[in-house]
Amino acid sequence: MKKQIKGTIAVIGFGSLLLFWAAAASVTPTAPPDPNTEVTITGTPADNYPDAQRAVFCGTGSAKSNTFIKEYKIPTDCTQPLAITTDPQGNVWFAQVNTGNIAKFDPKSETFTEYENEAWPEGARSMMWGMDYSPDGSIWFTDEAFDSIWRFSIGEGNYQQINFPSDGDSLPQRLQVYGSQIIINDFTGNKITFLQVAQTDEGNKFLSLPSPVNGSFTGGFAVDKNDNLWYTNWIFRGGGVLVNIDQQSYSVIDAIEFPIGLNTPNGLVTDDDGNIWLTDTSSNFFFSYEPEDTTFTRYTTSDPTTPAFGNSTGQVKSPITRPYWIDLDEQGRLVFNEQTANRIAIFDPKTETLIEYMVPSKNPNWADCEQIEDCGLAQVFDFSIDGEKIWFTEWVENNIGVLDTSIQLPFKVESDNTKLTLKKGEATTLIFQVIPLTSSDIPNVKLISTDTAGFSDIEIESDITEFQLNSDGPRVIQITITTNENALTGTHKVLIGAQTDEVTISKYVTVTIVSGEF
Repeated sequence: MKKQIKGTIAVIGFGSLLLFWAAAASVTPTAPPDPNTEVTITGTPADNYPDAQRAVFCGTGSAKSNTFIKEYKIPTDCTQPLAITTDPQGNVWFAQVNTGNIAKFDPKSETFTEYENEAWPEGARSMMWGMDYSPDGSIWFTDEAFDSIWRFSIGEGNYQQINFPSDGDSLPQRLQVYGSQIIINDFTGNKITFLQVAQTDEGNKFLSLPSPVNGSFTGGFAVDKNDNLWYTNWIFRGGGVLVNIDQQSYSVIDAIEFPIGLNTPNGLVTDDDGNIWLTDTSSNFFFSYEPEDTTFTRYTTSDPTTPAFGNSTGQVKSPITRPYWIDLDEQGRLVFNEQTANRIAIFDPKTETLIEYMVPSKNPNWADCEQIEDCGLAQVFDFSIDGEKIWFTEWVENNIGVLDTSIQLPFKVESDNTKLTLKKGEATTLIFQVIPLTSSDIPNVKLISTDTAGFSDIEIESDITEFQLNSDGPRVIQITITTNENALTGTHKVLIGAQTDEVTISKYVTVTIVSGEF
């Protein structure tokens, strides 16, 4: 059965929204179809899209797996999973953009249960960015299309919709259950909001605090060890501030100006040492902020690999990874999704080691993939950490996936020197080792390097770029780091690592450029 869709296709809204977030993809997806495009009726959520758009938004194949990641196909077609969380029993819960439902995945039985939201308008869609589990046995999630916060009771299996305070320009985004309250950032409404959940008949109460920067976005947030709230407040490529709130008085403690180069700070987390970590969704960078000495440090991911961005036209000159949300695992390591690199990354602040895992599924409609096989993005927009497992959603492949960080890595990397001070125009050589951790030889290992300096201030060269890693001993590589004679003074992070089709393992070297004698 086929029908004609008339009027404006909602796909346009989704594509524009994603680009508006400065975070969807390095290449815009297939252009919206003519409003009169045919729709083949299937009786599934795929009917919300015309036939020509289904591969773009509903998926392109079966679930896949590799050494570290296993994916699961959601039984209902085209649900578009987004926000995700886990409960104390190890169940995985996620929101479905294209149905208004939430679903549960039981890892033990590997079965899905999808809970129908009878209050959801037929054919409606909403980007549900935030979700969290509450100890009272409920799942809370945000709904940007209808300016709502939803509560799903696990025991009763029903939904409750709560209207979010709005002046007509609100967008409830992330959500965190914290004690007796729920914290929500209003991305476009320029405020951070606290929801006091009613325990009596008096009703729920909202308290909203205006953000310091007018006409700005209010982004990611986290609570530190002193019970103070930190969140980002920024104008895209127009600066912004890191805001610190006293949760006892709901007053601003401080608003720290962002450094140059931090343009789209979506994700934020605080570590056990009191440091703040931020992801910049319009670059390859993530940052740390140390409140004690009020300094920011910039780190870089490795560059995206060709399977993520394709570049069949040759027009993608500077592909970026777009680190999105960030969290902390039980070992104190940072976890973040590299949205346009199709990877999940883990950074250890103590050893300054970065591990980046490639997600196996790839939708070619979200990258420059024409005639390139195994190319594209699954649009991994959210993840949830449960012990050694990292669960995540694939928004345009209709999958959820799990990264098992307990699985043995194929190798580790070491450098004989991780802190260098160089004058302008000076060069030095490092001894870099790739050390096998398995009994099998590993072919086609690539050496990768990049840095946080601009304008070619730092040049990195090696005596080898691709090799087979034999199991009988480490591969020793000479790395030469040279500073430009016209380089700016300052401290930078140089990332050097080894890469296979499934994982990239790297080490940071701190390089300080000085002028004159030292």
